Amino acid sequence: MAWIILFASGLLEVVWSAAMKVSDGFSNLPATIITFLAAGIGFWLLGLAMKTLPLGTAYPVWVGIGAVGAFGVGVIFLGEPLTLIRGGSVCLIVLGIIGLKASAG
Repeated sequence: MAWIILFASGLLEVVWSAAMKVSDGFSNLPATIITFLAAGIGFWLLGLAMKTLPLGTAYPVWVGIGAVGAFGVGVIFLGEPLTLIRGGSVCLIVLGIIGLKASAG
């Protein structure tokens, strides 16, 4: 169950980071509210997951989910470039997440 909670928390990190971008420096009130709600709930879920999962696994996996998800949002919805180096770098992050999950037992 902790892994499901951690994954949900990671998805909320994608939500708050994308909403922060759309908030235009917190000048767009609806996007600002979404940013803070998603961040707050995401941190709470991360804390719940960390009751069971070790810090050295949970936090890097959470950051990795957020990083890969934010990258995807940027490329798909915000017109950011998908280059070979950027795509390969994200693949390395995914491999790191898989390695941490596999080594968690």
